[in-house]
Amino acid sequence: MFGLEPGLGYAVAASLILGVYLFCIKRYFGDYPSTVYVTVTFATSLLWYLPIAAVANDGRLLPAGFGAPGVGMLALTVGGSILAFLASFRAIAVGDVSYVAPISKIVAVFVLPIELVFLDEHLSAVQVAGVLVATAAVYVANYEPGKLLAPFARAVHSRPAQLALASAAIFGVVDVGKRVLTQELRVPPETFNLVMFAAVPLALAPLAARRWPDRGEGGVRADLHLFAGVGLLLAVAEHFVMLAFSTLSASLASPVVNTQAVVAVLLGGVVLGEENVRVRLAAAAFAVAGVTMITVG
Repeated sequence: MFGLEPGLGYAVAASLILGVYLFCIKRYFGDYPSTVYVTVTFATSLLWYLPIAAVANDGRLLPAGFGAPGVGMLALTVGGSILAFLASFRAIAVGDVSYVAPISKIVAVFVLPIELVFLDEHLSAVQVAGVLVATAAVYVANYEPGKLLAPFARAVHSRPAQLALASAAIFGVVDVGKRVLTQELRVPPETFNLVMFAAVPLALAPLAARRWPDRGEGGVRADLHLFAGVGLLLAVAEHFVMLAFSTLSASLASPVVNTQAVVAVLLGGVVLGEENVRVRLAAAAFAVAGVTMITVG
């Protein structure tokens, strides 16, 4: 039964923490270039995650017989994570978090077809309906009184919406990769996170250096305490995410994790005073309803 899945608690915990994380991006880091933000945040996450991995791991970082296919899957998933995090940050930086979050978190719409085609998963009628409901969240998030097709045109031409949809699509591939790594290939969750938190700042450091901000009050150094805070949120959340993917199918874990959109919308509306919060909360509700149907279907 759905309620008895052992990884469900991890997925719910991750969604709550990541919702706060998304809000913090808009609240404190909107002026940073995406490469600088992601580089510094992941570097701090690595420092936070080292003791977590030391406690959680049993001393085995890779399974026996881990070869070229596993390395390729690990590289694909980490590389996808880099692109997805960059797109997600940029979408929130240039758009309202209450607008971007419902769109960027319909990841399940992309996860299900991938698992259906490549991992022999099967969709029930309820799950198909859930995909349609979750997709409707994009329409609702773009809704304004007027022409019926106006929300589609707005989503197509809106830069934040384009980035949010791109991040959702890439995260769909990443989430399936996490499932394959932790279940089929038996890679410990701690190994993936250590590689990701180390590889992301290494890969982006040259790009970040070109756009390093020169603020009168100290730039990144002045905000190190903020970076340390979001780095901790990300380290803990990603640990819970990988624990969820190690026990649940991606079709089940991904929708639950991505209900973080509701937390982000509420915080964006209440704390930041963003406009059209009722409409965007309705969009988040559509997203949650859709992913719930996908999950329990």
